[in-house]
Amino acid sequence: MEIKKAIFISSNIDVDKCPQTDKPEYAFIGRSNVGKSSLINMLTGQKKLALTSSSPGKTTLINHFLVNDKWYLVDLPGYGYASRDKTQKGKIQKIINDYILKREQMLNLFLLIDSRLEPQPIDIKFMEFLGENEVPFAIVFTKADKLGSEKTKNNIKSYLDTIKEQWEEIPQYFITSSEKKIGKEEILKYISSINNKVITNK
Repeated sequence: MEIKKAIFISSNIDVDKCPQTDKPEYAFIGRSNVGKSSLINMLTGQKKLALTSSSPGKTTLINHFLVNDKWYLVDLPGYGYASRDKTQKGKIQKIINDYILKREQMLNLFLLIDSRLEPQPIDIKFMEFLGENEVPFAIVFTKADKLGSEKTKNNIKSYLDTIKEQWEEIPQYFITSSEKKIGKEEILKYISSINNKVITNK
């Protein structure tokens, strides 16, 4: 798939106010500072479609971007930002949960994981939440260029081994680098395959 057009449509805190359309949606989520905005910009080929920041926790809304006039890429707030107070965390969590559990147009959630880190309990817990609620998702390991290839490989293996302890089957996963444009073709091909199934089944 080639993305020829990607435009910002809307930002909302209320899932009921998101675009009223039957177009398929693919949402991206992860812990704060996982590289979500950079990944979205890399996938769409636009440097400033999603705003990036050196300060984590900037995305606090449900952001919709229309891609090729056919499907939506959705940028969700990051979870687990320590500097937010309890009230802020509660509001962000409600926004996330409402979208993930209520938005029927969402065909897949891409869960971003920092490949530089060992398995984080907050990510594992969030994955359990997705499994319990039967939310279709794929894992995206980000920042694969930041460590040596062997260290990155070992971190990802450790993460997958942790998943195997609780899951019968490892979810679809991708290894990416926004700077090196690693994983772009694979993710877009995956989205395209889901879109094709939806069209076929209509």
